[in-house]
Formats: sequence, C-alpha cells, structure tokens
Amino acid sequence: MNPFKPDWPEAEDRLTALWERRHAGRPCIAVTAPLEAAAHRTELWNLLTKEGRPDAEAAPVPAAIGAAMPEPPSNMARWLDPDWVVTEALHRISHTWWGGEALPSYLMLAGWVVSLGGQPRFGPDTIWFEPLTSVDLSQPTPFRNRADDPWIARYRALYLAMAQAAGWDRFLVGKPTLLPANDLLSMHMGTQPFLIALMDEPDWMAAAILQGARDQLRVRFELAELVRPIHRFWYGNAGWMPFWAPEPYAGTQSDVSCMLSPEQFERFVVPELLLYGQSVGALWYHLDGGNARQHLPRLLALPTMRVMQYVPTPGEPPNGREHLPLYRAIQEAGCIVHVQVPVEEVEPLVRALDPALLMLETAVTTPDEGRELLAAVARWTTARRGRG
Repeated sequence: MNPFKPDWPEAEDRLTALWERRHAGRPCIAVTAPLEAAAHRTELWNLLTKEGRPDAEAAPVPAAIGAAMPEPPSNMARWLDPDWVVTEALHRISHTWWGGEALPSYLMLAGWVVSLGGQPRFGPDTIWFEPLTSVDLSQPTPFRNRADDPWIARYRALYLAMAQAAGWDRFLVGKPTLLPANDLLSMHMGTQPFLIALMDEPDWMAAAILQGARDQLRVRFELAELVRPIHRFWYGNAGWMPFWAPEPYAGTQSDVSCMLSPEQFERFVVPELLLYGQSVGALWYHLDGGNARQHLPRLLALPTMRVMQYVPTPGEPPNGREHLPLYRAIQEAGCIVHVQVPVEEVEPLVRALDPALLMLETAVTTPDEGRELLAAVARWTTARRGRG
C-alpha cells in the first residue's frame, strides 16, 4: 500500500499485535484527514500503474486523481457501475491522508444486492429492498441466492474490477459487504410480518435463516476465490469501519435483534453466528444501539467472538466516555473494542481502557493535526501505564 500508506509495515505490526491481544506501545487508532489535490498526481498515478517497473509506459492520469468527481449517470450506477465506482474509489483514496492504523480502502455497499433473491432499490445514499407482499410459509423458503441471479453477477463484475484496480496491495478491497440472513429476511418480509412469523412458524423461520446464511457464505467464498490470486487483502474488511487482521474473519451483525427477546435471539440469530464462526473464523460484530445491548452477554460468550463494534442509536450520547462501562465489559470478556469517536473523545478512552484491546477511529482536519494526535496517544498511553 505504499502509494497511499508508506507506513503500512508499522500499521500491519500494530494491527497484528491487536489481533493477538498484545500491547504495542499505544492502542490502535485510525486517523484520516482530507488532502488537497495531489501536487504530484502524475507521479502518483505512474507509481500505481507501472508497478515499480521503470521501463514500463505509464497510463494516462485519470480525472479522479486530483480532480472533482462528476455525478454518476444514475443511482444504480453510483453503486454498481464498475467504471464509476472504481474511479470514485481512486478519487477518495488519493484525497485522504491515512494515519496510524487507517487503511486505504473503499466501501462497496453494492454487496447488499447479494440478497437472497431480493429486488434492490437504489437511492443516492443507500440501497434498500421493497418488501414482498406475502410469503407462503407452507412452501420451501424463497430466500435463496440463485445461480442466475443478475444482481450477484453485477456485483461479481464490480468486485473483480475493484480488485484489479487495487492490484496486489495498492489499497485494500477486502471481503464483500454481505448482509446476514436474519437482517435480509426482516427487510424482505417487512418488520411486522417477520416478527409475527417468528412466533407463528418458528421452525420454518429458523430453517430459512440458516439456509440463507449458507447461501451467503457460498457467495462469500466464491468471491474470495475470484480475487485471491490477484489481491493480497482478499480477507480484510474494507470501507465502513475498516479493520485488518492477519487471518480471515467474518464481519456480521443483527440489526433486527433490537426487537428480539433473548430467547428469540438464541433461536434465530445465534445459529447463524455459530455457522459463520465455524466456516470463516473469528467474528467482528456490529452492535447496533442500546436496544441490542441486551444480547451482549450472549455475544461475548460465543467462542469465536473477537471484535465488538458499537454504534449508538439516536438519542444516545456518541461513542466516547459516556459508554465506558460498555467498553470495559467487552474488554473484560477478552474482546477488542472497535469504535468511531469524535476526536475530543480519544484521550478519555485511551486513558481509561486497555490499549491491547482497543481500536479507535477518528477524523481530523489536516495531516499535521493527525500526526500530533498520534504522538499524543502514545504519551497518554505511557502515562496510563505509569499509573499502573
């Protein structure tokens, strides 16, 4: 990742220590800042395209390097058109300073279209699904990934194009952003019909969720094998809350769990989590708000749970010192806390939490401010250790 992150070897060592629960001088912290249009954008693009071969002819510099991005021709193109998405990814990556453990990467939200047969709808800010009008629970589950699904084919083409643009290690593409089956069924059925079906037809629903999870895993493995020969970071987690580990892991969630009892969570969500852990490895889990915190003890008891990431719901304080009891409970279970925080909340968390189990993410206004923050984090960590 030298074109965008020349200090990658140091970040790799620190993230490896985090994964292994070892102290590495300071906690991991990803710090980003905006960059102006690169003064040497031609040299940067030559470095990207020539792959270190001085005798190679450099490709023309794309408009994305050092220029404003045009609007996409449609909302669908914004998420799925390889030419537009790859160009926008290069634009964002080249206009960002990646400090500390920040990883040059780009979120391909289009992974949501791998959706167990759902019909996606595209907006300027997200992708959603129109709920089905009815589901016959006396028939086999319709929530399957079909071999001829055109949306999976389109995402496969995008994923390969992004991996080709990233090359072996120019930036991190990582694992596909696929939603878990339990959340997909709640989207496709609609929240109320989904919850009613959990009570009326629990056996059907449990089997449908687990079958959907197997289908999602199959696509995940197929995509990994597609890019594995050409991209070093095929198993990373790129884009939103990027996290790198020295081995494969599964990033997952259950946003619908905020409406489930502990008993329902055990029956309908835990089997999917266990399947992901058995099939992929460790789990990185997105815990969505206060109503989902009731499931934290069960989540922390899962044998493969490794990282817990928390996003407060509207009305809660943002991530920071107000949530220290939650973070401490996660760390006491031996799990890594991974949270996005305002810059003013970095110091309280660094001083209060175990640095060997902490991954923070924040943004500053300039690279110099970022470098100062990283130096301060090292000082705060030393002061905390000095207090014993």
